[in-house]
Amino acid sequence: MKSITIRLSLLASGVMLASAPLHADNHDARAIAERLVDEHFQNSTLSREQQIEELLWFAEAAEPFRGMEINTVAEGLTTHIYERDVLAEAFTELTGIEVTHNIIGEGDVVNNMQTQMQSGRNIYDGYVNDSDAIGTHIRYGTTINLSEAMENEWADYTLPTLDLDDFIGIQYTTGPDGSIYQLPTQQFANLYWFRYDWFQREDFREQFREIYGYDLGVPTNWTAYEDIAEFFTEHVGEIDGERVYGHMDYGRRDPSLGWRFHDSWLSMAGMGSPGVPFGNPVDDWGIRVDEESRPVGASVSRGGATNSPASVFAVTKMVEWLDQYAPPEAQGMTFGEAGPVPAQGNVAQQIFWYTAFTADMTDPGLPVTEEDGTPKWRMAPSPTGPYWEEGMKVGYQDVGSWTFFDSTPEDRRTAAWLFGQFTTAKTVSLEKLMAGLTPIRESDIFSDQMSEMAPKLGGLVEFYRSPNESNWTPSSTNVPDYPRMAPLWWQNLAPAVSGEIEPQEALDNLAGDIDNVMARLARAGVFQVYAPQLNEEQDPEVWLSQPGAPKAKLDDEMPQGTTVPYEEMMEEWMAAGTR
Repeated sequence: MKSITIRLSLLASGVMLASAPLHADNHDARAIAERLVDEHFQNSTLSREQQIEELLWFAEAAEPFRGMEINTVAEGLTTHIYERDVLAEAFTELTGIEVTHNIIGEGDVVNNMQTQMQSGRNIYDGYVNDSDAIGTHIRYGTTINLSEAMENEWADYTLPTLDLDDFIGIQYTTGPDGSIYQLPTQQFANLYWFRYDWFQREDFREQFREIYGYDLGVPTNWTAYEDIAEFFTEHVGEIDGERVYGHMDYGRRDPSLGWRFHDSWLSMAGMGSPGVPFGNPVDDWGIRVDEESRPVGASVSRGGATNSPASVFAVTKMVEWLDQYAPPEAQGMTFGEAGPVPAQGNVAQQIFWYTAFTADMTDPGLPVTEEDGTPKWRMAPSPTGPYWEEGMKVGYQDVGSWTFFDSTPEDRRTAAWLFGQFTTAKTVSLEKLMAGLTPIRESDIFSDQMSEMAPKLGGLVEFYRSPNESNWTPSSTNVPDYPRMAPLWWQNLAPAVSGEIEPQEALDNLAGDIDNVMARLARAGVFQVYAPQLNEEQDPEVWLSQPGAPKAKLDDEMPQGTTVPYEEMMEEWMAAGTR
């Protein structure tokens, strides 16, 4: 890998690409490249000439596939719509490869990917799928190992300026064997979101201090979050004649309810083990693995933590806060319906807010934005729960990544690999970031353009410039079959959210189902490597009495609330992010 990295970083250092001579249409290719740069990609960390040289490499590398039609797929984020509307058309014009970049629902992406993996029938030539499925890709043997392919079949089709070290999420798409299986193309985190203007009001600050005995500020633990939620919902109640709420979430019985939980909610409470990116040996799903990366159980009785006291606390608080402090309609909402609600101006804070909604929060016409585009809101690290300890991951980060399968014919697969690289190349990546606000490259994050945009993005740029960003991570390599296992979360936890059963029962059911699926897959012999090998069940107390996860129930799960001034927190972020 080191030799690849050295070779790939030449252009970023100012060295021009050495490539075979272009065909007779060299002049036409250069004219197209110059026009694309001037019309679409003026913002880049590369010089104009470096951009043109990078585009000319694509034109040359694509020659064997000119006239081919390929189909790729992604979910409906702003970033992927930009890839469809701008980048696919530019790539087609430059290379002669007709790309249809399909935009469908996230669940449909996963279903099609699962069908292709299981049937061997080529549905799409390239998938943008979450790195949450990394545990699936490393085990089934049907996903292209990118590290190996770049050294072998794609040696002549790998962009010399790809610069893997510049990708901020590459560690999440890397398996235990050190090989890269997916190439990041968008990235967003879930953070704490709050109305900075309300938190700065002296009347609210005095009232909060009088009631709770400490300062209104960014909450650092779940007690403070609950106090703030109660304060705005019950003590403030109305602002400028409008009913306001201290919390926002969603609770409809729907597949998106699963994201609400398995996107690290339990680990934010402190359920898992220390270790970044995923927690070792117990990850953010509560799945324990042995020293050979084989899953051994999710239930506490097998050494897992999915139904541990920390998990019960996390689910209990989610249900309580949704019921007591969120708008009544939130209980019937899905992820997509709830996402825009804070922008309407009646929510004080949200502990679990996806930065993918940043672009939707910046319109000057919104109640949460000043006339000059400056946000009235800010984002900050989400508070951690009472079981959390230093060295653990802090929250979740989504990393949509290019993924390819051996069931796709090699020529179509290679053409799709070229397009995937094109959507992440330094020539286009900064413009894509400015359009969709889902960064993938460190060089883009530290660009002058992002420094200029930062004041209107509420802390997004500062977050990604801080080394602390690496503590927000996706689902781990411990999850052996993400498409099959992710639905277990919403199916089992929805009854707890609706109040039909208690959180402990719901989590017992979930942990049992996860274990059953892993055992069934192991018996079926479907995995090439890292197959589950479940521990025998024991009295849960055997595990709870040992150090580490699963952790025994705390005597006090709601200690004194603690907050920090936003400006102080930002100074620490900025100091850590200086380079």
